[in-house]
Amino acid sequence: MNREGFQQTYGIIGKSPEMQEIVDVVQQVAPTDITVLISGESGTGKEIIAKAIHGASKRSQHALVPVNCGAIPEGLIESELFGHEKGAFTSAADMRRGYFEIADGGTIFLDEIGEMPLSTQVKLLRVLESGEYIRVGSSVARSTDARVIAATNKLLEYEVQQKHFRPDLYYRLRSVNIYLPPLRNRKEDIPSLVERFVKEISEKNKIQFGGFTDNATELLMSYSWPGNIRELRNTVESMLVLESGKRIDGYDVRKYLREQPSVLTERNLPVVSNKTVEQAERELIYRALVDLKSNIIEMKELLTGQLSGANDSQINHTQPHKGNGILTMDEMERRMISGSLDRNKGNRRLAAKELNISERTLYRKIKDFGLQ
Repeated sequence: MNREGFQQTYGIIGKSPEMQEIVDVVQQVAPTDITVLISGESGTGKEIIAKAIHGASKRSQHALVPVNCGAIPEGLIESELFGHEKGAFTSAADMRRGYFEIADGGTIFLDEIGEMPLSTQVKLLRVLESGEYIRVGSSVARSTDARVIAATNKLLEYEVQQKHFRPDLYYRLRSVNIYLPPLRNRKEDIPSLVERFVKEISEKNKIQFGGFTDNATELLMSYSWPGNIRELRNTVESMLVLESGKRIDGYDVRKYLREQPSVLTERNLPVVSNKTVEQAERELIYRALVDLKSNIIEMKELLTGQLSGANDSQINHTQPHKGNGILTMDEMERRMISGSLDRNKGNRRLAAKELNISERTLYRKIKDFGLQ
């Protein structure tokens, strides 16, 4: 199958050189059983690539089992992955098969692998090396023939340095590393994506769409799309439904775009297997610096927005601070989480997405700050 036919078959959209190279790699690795790590910012389409790898593999007649590692509470993730025996813990009323057992013969897609607890990483490494696992509450080793595809929006080299991720597991996972660039770095793909989304949304909702003006298209092309393809699709869907099928101009588009940030930062850098140690370290330092700068900007905006209406006496008597009228880091973090929960009407999944953290991390923060 040629490249164009492969993209049409598996829904991979993009004519940019970056996407063409990714499609070539996917076609090469799909027929094998090699472990694949897909990295890139949230919303760049990592699950689509995983589905394409599975769909073009010899395992395509078996299940592709997606697992969001960041959405499973730490105390349950081993039971979810490996299963448990009846009576293994208080609520284990029956035996349960785990995802690795369900995916036997097929593929397991471990999304947000960077959120997996260290204790579980040890057991995942054993599965990758020997195909063996043990159900919770059992001493009997079982085997699985499941291919592993993992994905992360984190820079795992940095997580390894911070001792949040096991180096042996990282080196085992990155046999092939496919990096998906953010949409702002491949803007030539935006028209094709918009065309696909318009077609799908119009047909699904039976909407007669009047098209985009040149000015509207220019705005869509110039916007940074911090939420990547996911944000683009949601924006197109909102415009088509709420603008009632009219021809959309630049004024209409502006209503649906978030205000452009004053500083655009690369939250995720490309991960290439053949880099030197010096190059990798340089990227880690750069990533840390831009994240620090972004955090400072966010804190400044938070202080400006939330404290502008308060007088000094209110701040000094009602707000936790370090003795100089400035909120502590913990209090600022608590307010950001509380505000996100309020904006999303208590929906923790949406709040975690808005804050760009995993649901498990959000649950822990809510407990730590007494926001339950």
